[in-house]
Amino acid sequence: MDDRYGTDVLAGDWRNAGRKPVPEVEAVRDLVIEEAGTGFCGAITRLETQTVELEDYFGKKRVFPLSAAFLIEGEPVRLVVPKRNQEGRTRTASGSFAVGEQRARVARASRIFVEGRHDAELVERVWGDDLRVEGVAVEYLEGVDDLDAIVRDLAPDRRRRIGVLVDHLVPNSKESRIAEAVARGPYGQHVLVVGHPYVDIWQAVKPERVGLKQWPTIPRSVPWKHGICAALGLPHETQADIARAWKRILGQVRTYADLEPQLLGRVEQLIDFVTEPEAGPR
Repeated sequence: MDDRYGTDVLAGDWRNAGRKPVPEVEAVRDLVIEEAGTGFCGAITRLETQTVELEDYFGKKRVFPLSAAFLIEGEPVRLVVPKRNQEGRTRTASGSFAVGEQRARVARASRIFVEGRHDAELVERVWGDDLRVEGVAVEYLEGVDDLDAIVRDLAPDRRRRIGVLVDHLVPNSKESRIAEAVARGPYGQHVLVVGHPYVDIWQAVKPERVGLKQWPTIPRSVPWKHGICAALGLPHETQADIARAWKRILGQVRTYADLEPQLLGRVEQLIDFVTEPEAGPR
Protein backbone atom coordinates (compact mmCIF):
# COMPACT_ATOMS: atom_id res chain seq x y z
CA MET A 1 0.00 0.00 0.00
CA ASP A 2 1.10 3.55 -0.72
CA ASP A 3 1.63 5.70 2.37
CA ARG A 4 0.05 9.02 1.49
CA TYR A 5 1.72 10.64 4.51
CA GLY A 6 5.23 9.34 3.87
CA THR A 7 7.45 7.33 6.24
CA ASP A 8 7.17 7.31 10.00
CA VAL A 9 8.96 10.45 11.27
CA LEU A 10 9.63 8.75 14.59
CA ALA A 11 11.43 5.86 12.96
CA GLY A 12 15.19 5.69 13.37
CA ASP A 13 17.39 7.81 15.63
CA TRP A 14 15.23 10.93 15.42
CA ARG A 15 16.32 12.25 18.83
CA ASN A 16 19.93 12.73 17.64
CA ALA A 17 19.11 13.95 14.14
CA GLY A 18 21.24 16.98 13.29
CA ARG A 19 23.47 16.64 16.33
CA LYS A 20 27.23 16.76 15.88
CA PRO A 21 28.73 13.41 16.89
CA VAL A 22 31.01 13.54 19.93
CA PRO A 23 34.45 12.14 19.04
CA GLU A 24 36.03 9.39 21.09
CA VAL A 25 39.44 10.11 22.61
CA GLU A 26 41.66 7.56 24.28
CA ALA A 27 42.30 8.41 27.94
CA VAL A 28 46.08 8.28 27.76
CA ARG A 29 48.36 9.51 30.53
CA ASP A 30 49.22 13.24 30.47
CA LEU A 31 46.30 14.14 28.18
CA VAL A 32 44.99 17.53 29.36
CA ILE A 33 41.19 17.65 29.59
CA GLU A 34 38.44 19.57 31.37
CA GLU A 35 35.49 18.04 33.24
CA ALA A 36 32.52 20.00 31.90
CA GLY A 37 30.35 19.83 35.01
CA THR A 38 32.88 21.30 37.43
CA GLY A 39 35.30 23.11 35.10
CA PHE A 40 38.20 21.20 36.68
CA CYS A 41 41.07 21.03 34.17
CA GLY A 42 44.11 18.81 34.45
CA ALA A 43 46.25 16.06 33.01
CA ILE A 44 45.33 12.41 33.27
CA THR A 45 47.53 10.77 35.90
CA ARG A 46 45.70 7.48 36.47
CA LEU A 47 43.07 5.44 34.66
CA GLU A 48 40.94 2.74 36.26
CA THR A 49 38.20 0.61 34.76
CA GLN A 50 35.49 3.20 35.30
CA THR A 51 37.28 6.28 36.64
CA VAL A 52 39.97 8.73 35.58
CA GLU A 53 42.20 10.87 37.81
CA LEU A 54 43.17 14.40 36.79
CA GLU A 55 45.91 16.63 38.24
CA ASP A 56 45.69 20.39 37.73
CA TYR A 57 48.41 23.04 37.44
CA PHE A 58 48.66 23.45 41.21
CA GLY A 59 49.00 19.72 41.90
CA LYS A 60 45.41 19.18 43.04
CA LYS A 61 43.95 15.82 42.02
CA ARG A 62 40.35 14.78 41.44
CA VAL A 63 38.73 11.54 40.28
CA PHE A 64 35.82 11.49 37.83
CA PRO A 65 33.75 8.75 36.23
CA LEU A 66 35.10 7.81 32.83
CA SER A 67 31.60 8.40 31.48
CA ALA A 68 31.52 12.04 32.62
CA ALA A 69 31.35 14.91 30.11
CA PHE A 70 34.83 16.11 29.17
CA LEU A 71 36.20 18.88 26.99
CA ILE A 72 39.43 19.29 25.07
CA GLU A 73 40.14 22.91 24.14
CA GLY A 74 36.45 23.65 24.66
CA GLU A 75 35.12 20.86 22.45
CA PRO A 76 33.19 17.89 23.93
CA VAL A 77 34.82 14.46 23.77
CA ARG A 78 34.02 11.00 25.08
CA LEU A 79 36.85 9.28 26.90
CA VAL A 80 37.49 5.63 26.14
CA VAL A 81 39.97 3.11 27.47
CA PRO A 82 43.07 3.11 25.23
CA LYS A 83 43.42 0.26 22.77
CA ARG A 84 46.56 -1.77 23.14
CA ASN A 85 48.97 -1.16 20.28
CA GLN A 86 49.39 -4.41 18.39
CA GLU A 87 53.13 -3.93 18.42
CA GLY A 88 53.12 -2.75 22.03
CA ARG A 89 55.00 0.39 21.01
CA THR A 90 54.81 3.55 23.07
CA ARG A 91 55.89 7.07 22.26
CA THR A 92 58.31 9.42 23.90
CA ALA A 93 57.36 12.92 25.05
CA SER A 94 58.47 14.25 21.64
CA GLY A 95 56.04 11.95 19.82
CA SER A 96 58.70 9.52 18.56
CA PHE A 97 58.36 5.76 19.01
CA ALA A 98 60.14 4.65 22.17
CA VAL A 99 62.90 2.09 21.68
CA GLY A 100 62.26 0.09 24.82
CA GLU A 101 65.28 -1.13 26.71
CA GLN A 102 67.83 0.03 24.16
CA ARG A 103 70.81 1.60 25.88
CA ALA A 104 71.85 5.17 25.19
CA ARG A 105 74.14 5.48 22.22
CA VAL A 106 77.77 6.42 22.64
CA ALA A 107 77.92 10.20 22.45
CA ARG A 108 78.44 11.73 19.02
CA ALA A 109 81.05 14.35 18.42
CA SER A 110 78.24 16.67 17.37
CA ARG A 111 76.39 18.47 20.13
CA ILE A 112 73.63 20.96 20.86
CA PHE A 113 74.07 24.09 22.97
CA VAL A 114 70.98 25.59 24.61
CA GLU A 115 70.98 29.14 25.90
CA GLY A 116 69.33 29.43 29.30
CA ARG A 117 68.96 26.92 32.11
CA HIS A 118 65.19 26.78 31.83
CA ASP A 119 65.48 26.25 28.08
CA ALA A 120 67.83 23.32 28.64
CA GLU A 121 65.47 21.77 31.20
CA LEU A 122 62.55 22.03 28.79
CA VAL A 123 64.53 20.43 25.97
CA GLU A 124 65.53 17.60 28.30
CA ARG A 125 61.95 17.05 29.43
CA VAL A 126 60.51 16.67 25.93
CA TRP A 127 63.45 15.45 23.81
CA GLY A 128 65.72 13.86 26.42
CA ASP A 129 64.88 10.25 25.54
CA ASP A 130 65.37 10.88 21.82
CA LEU A 131 68.68 12.66 22.33
CA ARG A 132 70.09 9.86 24.50
CA VAL A 133 69.15 7.27 21.88
CA GLU A 134 70.83 9.39 19.20
CA GLY A 135 73.89 10.00 21.37
CA VAL A 136 73.57 13.78 21.21
CA ALA A 137 74.93 15.70 24.17
CA VAL A 138 73.15 18.90 25.20
CA GLU A 139 75.21 21.60 26.87
CA TYR A 140 73.95 24.60 28.79
CA LEU A 141 74.98 27.92 27.27
CA GLU A 142 74.82 30.78 29.75
CA GLY A 143 74.74 33.41 27.00
CA VAL A 144 75.53 33.89 23.33
CA ASP A 145 78.17 36.60 23.77
CA ASP A 146 80.95 33.99 23.73
CA LEU A 147 79.41 31.80 21.03
CA ASP A 148 81.94 32.77 18.35
CA ALA A 149 84.83 31.88 20.67
CA ILE A 150 83.21 28.56 21.59
CA VAL A 151 82.77 27.66 17.93
CA ARG A 152 86.39 28.52 17.14
CA ASP A 153 87.64 26.43 20.07
CA LEU A 154 85.62 23.38 19.01
CA ALA A 155 86.44 23.84 15.31
CA PRO A 156 83.42 21.87 14.01
CA ASP A 157 83.46 20.02 10.71
CA ARG A 158 80.98 17.92 8.71
CA ARG A 159 81.25 15.03 11.18
CA ARG A 160 81.34 17.17 14.29
CA ARG A 161 78.55 19.70 14.03
CA ILE A 162 77.20 22.25 16.46
CA GLY A 163 73.56 23.21 16.91
CA VAL A 164 72.58 26.20 19.02
CA LEU A 165 69.16 27.16 20.42
CA VAL A 166 69.03 30.85 21.28
CA ASP A 167 66.50 32.79 23.37
CA HIS A 168 64.44 35.51 21.68
CA LEU A 169 66.17 35.37 18.31
CA VAL A 170 64.49 38.20 16.39
CA PRO A 171 65.74 40.46 13.55
CA ASN A 172 68.19 43.25 14.45
CA SER A 173 68.76 41.91 17.97
CA LYS A 174 72.16 41.31 19.53
CA GLU A 175 71.51 37.59 19.30
CA SER A 176 70.76 37.78 15.57
CA ARG A 177 73.97 39.72 14.90
CA ILE A 178 76.03 37.13 16.76
CA ALA A 179 74.32 34.30 14.86
CA GLU A 180 75.02 36.03 11.54
CA ALA A 181 78.67 36.52 12.47
CA VAL A 182 79.04 32.81 13.26
CA ALA A 183 77.35 31.89 9.97
CA ARG A 184 79.82 34.07 8.06
CA GLY A 185 82.80 32.64 9.94
CA PRO A 186 85.13 29.85 8.83
CA TYR A 187 82.97 27.15 10.47
CA GLY A 188 79.60 28.56 9.49
CA GLN A 189 78.50 25.64 7.30
CA HIS A 190 78.94 23.25 10.24
CA VAL A 191 77.03 25.38 12.77
CA LEU A 192 73.28 25.94 12.88
CA VAL A 193 71.96 28.69 15.15
CA VAL A 194 68.18 28.86 15.55
CA GLY A 195 65.94 30.54 18.06
CA HIS A 196 62.40 31.12 19.21
CA PRO A 197 60.60 34.48 19.16
CA TYR A 198 59.51 34.45 22.80
CA VAL A 199 60.62 36.91 25.46
CA ASP A 200 61.36 33.88 27.62
CA ILE A 201 61.12 30.12 27.17
CA TRP A 202 58.16 30.12 29.57
CA GLN A 203 56.07 31.48 26.69
CA ALA A 204 56.84 28.39 24.62
CA VAL A 205 54.49 26.47 26.93
CA LYS A 206 50.90 26.78 25.74
CA PRO A 207 49.15 29.23 28.09
CA GLU A 208 46.17 26.91 28.55
CA ARG A 209 48.46 24.48 30.34
CA VAL A 210 48.98 26.99 33.16
CA GLY A 211 45.41 28.24 33.33
CA LEU A 212 45.77 31.30 31.06
CA LYS A 213 44.00 32.16 27.81
CA GLN A 214 47.16 33.87 26.64
CA TRP A 215 50.46 34.98 28.11
CA PRO A 216 49.98 38.54 29.42
CA THR A 217 51.92 41.54 28.19
CA ILE A 218 54.24 42.71 30.95
CA PRO A 219 55.27 46.40 31.16
CA ARG A 220 58.97 47.04 30.56
CA SER A 221 59.19 48.53 34.06
CA VAL A 222 58.40 45.11 35.57
CA PRO A 223 60.76 42.11 35.34
CA TRP A 224 59.03 39.76 32.91
CA LYS A 225 59.06 36.64 35.08
CA HIS A 226 57.87 38.63 38.11
CA GLY A 227 54.94 39.91 36.06
CA ILE A 228 54.06 36.41 34.90
CA CYS A 229 54.19 35.07 38.46
CA ALA A 230 51.88 37.89 39.56
CA ALA A 231 49.44 37.00 36.77
CA LEU A 232 49.47 33.39 37.93
CA GLY A 233 49.03 34.37 41.57
CA LEU A 234 52.42 32.96 42.53
CA PRO A 235 55.04 34.44 44.91
CA HIS A 236 57.88 36.24 43.13
CA GLU A 237 59.83 38.14 45.76
CA THR A 238 62.96 35.99 45.60
CA GLN A 239 64.89 33.97 43.05
CA ALA A 240 63.72 30.86 44.87
CA ASP A 241 60.12 31.95 44.19
CA ILE A 242 60.91 32.31 40.48
CA ALA A 243 62.54 28.87 40.44
CA ARG A 244 59.48 27.29 42.08
CA ALA A 245 57.19 29.04 39.60
CA TRP A 246 59.20 27.59 36.70
CA LYS A 247 59.02 24.11 38.23
CA ARG A 248 55.24 24.42 38.32
CA ILE A 249 55.13 25.51 34.70
CA LEU A 250 57.58 22.81 33.64
CA GLY A 251 55.49 20.27 35.52
CA GLN A 252 52.59 20.95 33.15
CA VAL A 253 54.66 19.92 30.14
CA ARG A 254 54.10 16.22 29.54
CA THR A 255 54.55 15.98 25.77
CA TYR A 256 55.36 18.01 22.69
CA ALA A 257 51.63 18.83 22.45
CA ASP A 258 52.03 21.18 25.43
CA LEU A 259 54.49 23.40 23.52
CA GLU A 260 54.08 26.00 20.81
CA PRO A 261 54.97 24.96 17.23
CA GLN A 262 57.59 27.73 16.92
CA LEU A 263 59.76 25.97 19.49
CA LEU A 264 59.01 22.42 18.31
CA GLY A 265 60.16 23.16 14.78
CA ARG A 266 63.43 24.74 15.86
CA VAL A 267 64.46 21.91 18.18
CA GLU A 268 63.59 19.24 15.60
CA GLN A 269 65.63 21.22 13.06
CA LEU A 270 68.66 21.15 15.36
CA ILE A 271 68.34 17.43 16.03
CA ASP A 272 68.12 16.69 12.31
CA PHE A 273 71.16 18.86 11.65
CA VAL A 274 73.46 17.15 14.16
CA THR A 275 72.26 13.61 13.40
CA GLU A 276 72.51 13.59 9.59
CA PRO A 277 74.58 10.61 8.38
CA GLU A 278 77.63 12.68 7.58
CA ALA A 279 77.46 14.10 11.12
CA GLY A 280 77.83 10.65 12.69
CA PRO A 281 80.61 9.34 14.97
CA ARG A 282 84.11 9.14 13.64
